[in-house]
Amino acid sequence: VLWIDAHGDLNTPDTTPSGNIHGMSLACSLGYGDSRLTSVGGNGPKVQPDRVVLVGSRQLDEGERLLIRSLGITCFTMHEIDKHGMAAIMERAITIVSNGTDGVHVSFDIDSVDPGEAPGTGTKVRGGFLYREAHLAMELLAEAGIVTSADVVEVNPQLDNGRRTARLAVELVGSLLGERIL
Repeated sequence: VLWIDAHGDLNTPDTTPSGNIHGMSLACSLGYGDSRLTSVGGNGPKVQPDRVVLVGSRQLDEGERLLIRSLGITCFTMHEIDKHGMAAIMERAITIVSNGTDGVHVSFDIDSVDPGEAPGTGTKVRGGFLYREAHLAMELLAEAGIVTSADVVEVNPQLDNGRRTARLAVELVGSLLGERIL
């Protein structure tokens, strides 16, 4: 699972400061949290921590930080992206998530993109991907040929400015599916 998001979504009912269930989805997939959520689709974890890579993280709660460290989840924050560049980070992330698997699920939260580029989300955090960085990430995933499923989440039309965020989300899906400039 490649989790591209400003947030970890690794909270549980015991660690969440907000109580937002949408901030618990990855933790539930790893088998942590309320059993009514962790048992969806069968008992036990749906994914192993060494099969998860977070990219673009920049707002993690303390409980999420502790879980990332204790489980050894690979997490590339915006610091690493700024320091090494999107291409290098995505190449490392792709290598990790594709090792020994038949396919990769990509979860792309639009709040991974800077709110100046994608204002139509309810969980804005400054300092995210620029327009081209987001497209490059999706283009590299398409080139790798490893993606078997994906979701694009948290586009909120009520908060969008002239459908700018919605259009960006559609463009990013196009890039992920292999749409090219030439």
